[in-house]
Amino acid sequence: MHVNEKNRTPKLEDPDDGPSKSELKRQMTERQKLAEVLAALSSDALQSIPMDEAIKDAIAETPKIKSFEGIRRHKQYLGKLMRFLDEAELEAIQKRLDAIQGVSKAETAKLHMLENYRDRLLADDNALTKLIEQFPDMDIQNMRTLIRNARKERESNKPPKSYREIFQALKDLGL
Repeated sequence: MHVNEKNRTPKLEDPDDGPSKSELKRQMTERQKLAEVLAALSSDALQSIPMDEAIKDAIAETPKIKSFEGIRRHKQYLGKLMRFLDEAELEAIQKRLDAIQGVSKAETAKLHMLENYRDRLLADDNALTKLIEQFPDMDIQNMRTLIRNARKERESNKPPKSYREIFQALKDLGL
């Protein structure tokens, strides 16, 4: 096997060896999409991805590009850089990316659960009774005041200050 100098894709000696041209293009598109996902990560998360520093630097440049055409060309460039990674490196990158995204999905699910609990507290007084049974050490009077104030805020179309404070109180309880 030798490398075609024009587009840096591996050129196979025997046309029956390896993947087809269509398969190679699909792989390149997948790698470009992976680079786009990596570009959307925060800088701290990006630093935890196991890959070459040159690729990390190129990915870190993405937010600085403002023109649409420049972004498109830069994504193609990132895809080109990603082509040189072997399967083991791609697998390690994907594994770390899944771990990062899994944490954020779990955090999002927890926040949704807290929001649902807050809505139940405002809709039903029995939810507060269950919360008190679950957390007898919490400040019950403060929670009742917050619930009462949140209901008044909703009725009078005021900003939801107490509504937000209930959420924070639930979060502090460790729900």
